[in-house]
Amino acid sequence: MLREETVFGPIFSRRLGSSLGINLLPRNGKICNFDCVYCECGWNKDGLTDTQLPSADDVRKALEEKLKACQAAGTSIDSITFSGDGEPTLNPAFPEIVDLTLELRDRYYPKALVSVLSNATRCGEPGIFEALRKVDNAILKLDAATDEQAHLVNRPAKNYHVADVVKALERFEGQFVLQTMFLKGDGWGTEAWVSAWMDIVRKLKPREVMVYTIDRETPLQGLKKYTVEEMRTLVQPLLDEGYKIQIKG
Repeated sequence: MLREETVFGPIFSRRLGSSLGINLLPRNGKICNFDCVYCECGWNKDGLTDTQLPSADDVRKALEEKLKACQAAGTSIDSITFSGDGEPTLNPAFPEIVDLTLELRDRYYPKALVSVLSNATRCGEPGIFEALRKVDNAILKLDAATDEQAHLVNRPAKNYHVADVVKALERFEGQFVLQTMFLKGDGWGTEAWVSAWMDIVRKLKPREVMVYTIDRETPLQGLKKYTVEEMRTLVQPLLDEGYKIQIKG
């Protein structure tokens, strides 16, 4: 499900409400350093037809036009969300684009939140870290507690290590949202898997956790989704400890 526009929507998001999307990746392609088995945009190899990234000027023009149109139409926007076809922080202009987005948000929709959906692989880099600290919702992914589990579910690029990501996330001092996909499959989604993940949550102490499961067709066939009730049971220890957890089926 590739987005064809640099700015798209608003669409209804299970987690963010009325969400105006910003796609910092190609309009007709996909660029990501993960190749997740559940990605709604499909496999990376199927999105290679377009590699052109939008510039900061491209984003400014498209975003301002869309915000003006939404304002004139009385369209509500709860979140301006960096998502799109891959990992948004791979765009070299990401920090600059965050700044201009905050500026335009304040001008046209001051009550809207600015959110970033990221796989957290680059949040340890200085420019990326500072940009993510500026937004309202830095929603950072951690699906697995070990490198072996991550290779099953996320299929990351070389040199990915869960320990490195956890170390980078610690720098946020809890001021971020941890996002995790729960799947049933061969070798993942077990209670031991969830238990190890919960230990990382306790270490990071994010201000909120988003737990969700598949809602659309996935590139890897045979994946099974959890029910909300099943996910609630799995994370009940964290709920009992007072963690704020958003659970979406």
